[in-house]
Amino acid sequence: MEMLKVEKLTKIYEGKVSYRALSGIDLSIDEGEFVGIMGPSGSGKTTLLNMIATIDTPTSGKVTINGKNPFALRKKDLATFRRRQLGFVFQDFNLLDTLTIEENIILPLTLDKKSLKEMDQKLAEVAKKLDITSILNKRTFEVSGGQRQRAAIARAMIHSPSLLLADEPTGNLDSKSSRNAMELLEKINQEEKTTMMLVTHDPLAASYCHRVVFIKDGKFYNEIYRGENRQTFFQQIIDLLSLLGGDAHELSSVRL
Repeated sequence: MEMLKVEKLTKIYEGKVSYRALSGIDLSIDEGEFVGIMGPSGSGKTTLLNMIATIDTPTSGKVTINGKNPFALRKKDLATFRRRQLGFVFQDFNLLDTLTIEENIILPLTLDKKSLKEMDQKLAEVAKKLDITSILNKRTFEVSGGQRQRAAIARAMIHSPSLLLADEPTGNLDSKSSRNAMELLEKINQEEKTTMMLVTHDPLAASYCHRVVFIKDGKFYNEIYRGENRQTFFQQIIDLLSLLGGDAHELSSVRL
């Protein structure tokens, strides 16, 4: 079953000079699939993520998530849809410094007015899975970057979203923490069957996906599927990125 279907998605930003960020993109992601989106800076990958995240509205085209078109919903219903159906993991973690790690993680449930009993139960489960039970009472500035990203993943997962959207989740992490974060996402995808879409410029992160879709100048460019071997897939990703062009500094140094 398709969890996400994007049809002829186009985004034009109007201004003195109108700028076409996306041109007729088609993309479908099946339930339980883990898909990476890659492309040079300015290729439109973040625009695509923002439309799927319902943060930005398409100029034309259609987005269907779990059988529903979020843009056809009323404002109040859209907020609920976003909160219940989607999970988000960002590069800068987006945790609130005024809250403890625990309070940050249960935020989606608090907003949905869930009972304390349910919150405690879900928190215990997700914290155990992500190995962060010991830091729940700490503030965000008292824990490492890798732990903050784990907390952000826990917050994105606690309400069992239909679709998890990750935007450069390894961007602020060292290579060991990056690998840990990607192994966690891979494990969640396998165990919970959570559908995931990852926007990244990091070939290491992308090599954990089932397939990687490349976009260039707002258009679909190519896609490749991972076979049994992640090393081989990693190399294929690097080869395709070099064909795509873009600046050399955008390709993080090879690290496996």
